[in-house]
Parts: sequence; structure tokens; C-alpha cells
Amino acid sequence: MQLAWWDGKVRILLFDVLFAAAVAGGTLLDITNNGSLRWYGGVFLGVLFAAMVVRRRFPLLFVVLAPVSQVFPSVPVTISAYTMASRKGLHWQTAVAGVVGAIVIVVWPIPGRDHLSWGEQAASVVFFVGGPLLLGLWVYQRRALLAALRDRAEQAERERDLRSERAVTDERRRIAREMHDVVAHRVSAIALQSGALTMTAADEQTERVAEIIRKSSTAALTELREILQVLRDELPGEPGHVAPALGAVPVLVADAVTTGQTVTLELPDPVPEVPPAVGRAAYRVVQEALTNAAKHAPGVQVTVKVVAQGDDLTVEVTNPRGLTPAAVPGSGYGLLGMRERVSLAGGQLETGWVDGVFRVRATFGRVAE
Repeated sequence: MQLAWWDGKVRILLFDVLFAAAVAGGTLLDITNNGSLRWYGGVFLGVLFAAMVVRRRFPLLFVVLAPVSQVFPSVPVTISAYTMASRKGLHWQTAVAGVVGAIVIVVWPIPGRDHLSWGEQAASVVFFVGGPLLLGLWVYQRRALLAALRDRAEQAERERDLRSERAVTDERRRIAREMHDVVAHRVSAIALQSGALTMTAADEQTERVAEIIRKSSTAALTELREILQVLRDELPGEPGHVAPALGAVPVLVADAVTTGQTVTLELPDPVPEVPPAVGRAAYRVVQEALTNAAKHAPGVQVTVKVVAQGDDLTVEVTNPRGLTPAAVPGSGYGLLGMRERVSLAGGQLETGWVDGVFRVRATFGRVAE
């Protein structure tokens, strides 16, 4: 047997067992009082008890056995009619239960039945059979309606999620198209022009600067291509490209040095093992801080310090004031983006001037794997 036969509820199973015991006990008491208890009577009571316990799963069996369960079968007939209607609905088995119940109520030998009029007998049929049938049909329809409403609500929720996902996907692809058409075109033009300048430079200094610009724009194109692939839900990355991680900070600092920045890096050896989200956030903090230093304080000494102490990781980038800011426009969202990245990785970000030094400090707690 399975608990699902009783709608997955233990209290319904207990009720059916108690009800079956009461009916079988009444039948046993009646047989005992008549002095007609035989061995086959015990077998019949066992079958009757089992049929009543599993009546929700096999209601037709209970309908057949209910009329002979005791001398006054009105209660078993009523329960069998209700059970069949609530389980099967408008079904031929429900009609059989109604007909059997009506016949039992009308023809079963009950003392005093001869004094009942046809109207009283019809009222008995309506009370003991018709009412339970109607109540069972109502319960069946209500259960079906609730199931349909539940399915409709789940389907509406799934459709809403699909529409939301489609809207997000469409917006991401629209952004990818705009970035490809505008930013990628501009950066590609810079790479081509700097490459041409490298070939036609009049002096070594110009050639070196043009080569730096070409490498930086090429790297920017590679990262931009990865961003476009992520926005389009494609596989990101190219073989050999350095992924944003804590271990890639030395490469990031080396690239900044090739562009003319003076950067000092303090990094533990070996590099601490941190979760990927923390590594990406730390990398982006250093990247944005170096970019800001190059724009607002070109030519100054920049210090990048990574400290791992216990389960805590601290990334700090400092630089003094610059004499002449570079004429490079900014988006105004650098610090905001850093703060969001650090927050998503479970850390805290502090920025501001301390004793004439601009400091960016990101602290990540409990990062040990």
C-alpha cells in the first residue's frame, strides 16, 4: 500500500482504519448475538475490513461488500456512495454505487419497513444515497477545479519567467550589438592606426608609444569580444588569454607599466587561493584603480598591495595627487562599479583621500577555501 491512496495524509488513513474497525465490529457483534458465527464469517469480516481500509483506492469493491456488512447497512452504503462520487465523479461506477445503494435502502430487511410509505422510503434513499452522491460530486469537482487553477497558476508563472528571460536575453543582445557596432569599431580603428604608425614612425620613441597603443587596443578588443560572448550567452574566452583572477594581477600591473605608469606591486608568494568571485573582484578593483590613477594622476607612483591574513584578503591601491590630470573622459561609474563588484563578492570597499594619498581598499572576509 502507498500513503498516496489516502491523499498522502496519515490522519485520513487512521480515520479509515477506525471506521473499518467500527463497521466490522458492529457486524461481528450482530453475528455473535445471532449465534451464527462460522469460520467463513471470520474470512468475510477480514475481507470487509480490508475493503473498507482501501476504499479510497478501490471504491467499487467496498460498494459490493457494503450491503452485506451488517443488518442496518445505511452507514456503509452512505460512505460507499460518497467515496465513489468523490473519487470517480460522473462515472459509470458512481451510477452503480447509487443504484446499489438505493436498492439496499429499499429492499433490505429492516424491522418496521412494512410500515414505511413510498414517500418515506424515497426520502430515505435521498438522505442516505442521493445526498452523499451530490456531496461527493461537489468534492470531486472542487478538487478538479483546484487542480486546474493550480496548473494554470504554475503555467502562468512559467510563462512569465520565460518572458522575463526572453526580455533579458533580447536586451543583452541589443547591448552586445551596440557595443560591437560602436565600441569595437572605434577600438579596431585605434589598433589599425597605431599599427600603421608603428610601421611608419619617424623615431624610436614614437614607434614605442605606437606599439604600446596597438597592444593595449588589441587587448581591449579581446576583452570586449569576451564581454560580447557573455552577453550573447556564448562560450567566453580565447586560448591563452589571461582570465580575471587574483593570480593575473602581476600581468595587469606589467601591462600598466608598459603604458608608462610607475607601479609597485606587493603580492604574497605564493598567491593566496581564493574563490573565483573574490579573485575576479580583486582583479577588477586593481584594474579600475590603475585606470583612475592613469587618468587623474599621470606619472605618479602607484602602489598595489595584496595582503592575506587568516581568512581575510585585503587589496589596496594608493597614489598621491597628480600635477596635471590626463585629458581622458571618464564614464563616472568606475567607483560605483567597483563597489558593486566587491559587494557581490561579499566584501567591503573604502575609497577616499588619506593624508594626501588617494586610497582604494577592498576587504574580503572568510575567503579561505
